[in-house]
Amino acid sequence: MQIRALNKMLLILSAAAVLLAGCQNGGEAAAPNAPVQTGENQAPAEPAVTQPAAYVSPLTGEPVDAPLETRPLAVMINNAPAARPQSGLMDADIVYEVLAEGGITRLVAIYQSAEKVEKIGPVRSIRPYLIDLGESYHGVLVHAGGSTDAYALIQSLHKEDLDEISNAGAYFWRDKSRKAPHNLYTSVEKLRAGAKKRGYGLVDKQVPAYTFREADDPVEGESASQVEIKFLLNNYRVSYHYNTKTRLYERYVGKKPHKDLDTGTGLTAANVVIIGADHQTLDKVGRLSVDLNSGGKAMLLQRGKLIQGQWVRKKNDVIRFVKDGAEVPLYPGKTYFNIVPNTGGFSSHVTITK
Repeated sequence: MQIRALNKMLLILSAAAVLLAGCQNGGEAAAPNAPVQTGENQAPAEPAVTQPAAYVSPLTGEPVDAPLETRPLAVMINNAPAARPQSGLMDADIVYEVLAEGGITRLVAIYQSAEKVEKIGPVRSIRPYLIDLGESYHGVLVHAGGSTDAYALIQSLHKEDLDEISNAGAYFWRDKSRKAPHNLYTSVEKLRAGAKKRGYGLVDKQVPAYTFREADDPVEGESASQVEIKFLLNNYRVSYHYNTKTRLYERYVGKKPHKDLDTGTGLTAANVVIIGADHQTLDKVGRLSVDLNSGGKAMLLQRGKLIQGQWVRKKNDVIRFVKDGAEVPLYPGKTYFNIVPNTGGFSSHVTITK
């Protein structure tokens, strides 16, 4: 009997010791034979899976809530020194810079994604090859006047345009703080109202779409932290400087950041495309013909890298950048196309800084 009582007492003391140890550790007593959990043998957390967006903008690759079927607007933007800084370029999906007569350049801004842009401009005149660029995106052409050849095309082929001079003055305004002709402005809301008034379609399900990478896809190419582009005149030199934090190229005109007039925000691009095209002078005024169909040498800058390739354009399509016969995807965001003349050689217009 004494032995049984002694064994019973030992069992009670053992259980009490286990409970006391658990309390001293600030938790419950461990179950007998339970494995000790350490950082090494814990099951790793499942990595978060990023689901691709159900819908993306055909021109920027950025997520949208529903299929984007808004018909684009193609606005001719004045780029004379007296017209800078401009308004609304930061909201364009695509921007082209191309020569006009006299060595000046003009900008063609393509708007589709932005529902509201309160001020766009200064708006300027149109040329035949600018018609071609705007219509490649199925855009309503927005301008103030144009060359004789441009007007002939618009009238004979019944182009859908909004011209401040001939058919849509009510949808533009003059900013009295600037001198004419560098003071003509409009807005996305006014332009869509004008297009509706003139019976132009506002929906387009066939807008050409680019191919896009995922935002975190690895970048390809050789280092290119900066590129300078010379069209003809020194006061139209443009450069793009890569920002490693934003992963965007910041646009400069001359040595100054190219900023939005109203917000002071610098213009940036996820993709910068430079293409060489044949230019022909047509008259004493210096009006040009620019070949936007034959293709040629091109460069693509994205994420601090440069890819050498070609530009191509098929019938009823936009200009695309290809390498080894395959289209190179863009990164989601805005894209700037810079069209330089082949005169003197394509490379003579471009300086790359690694």
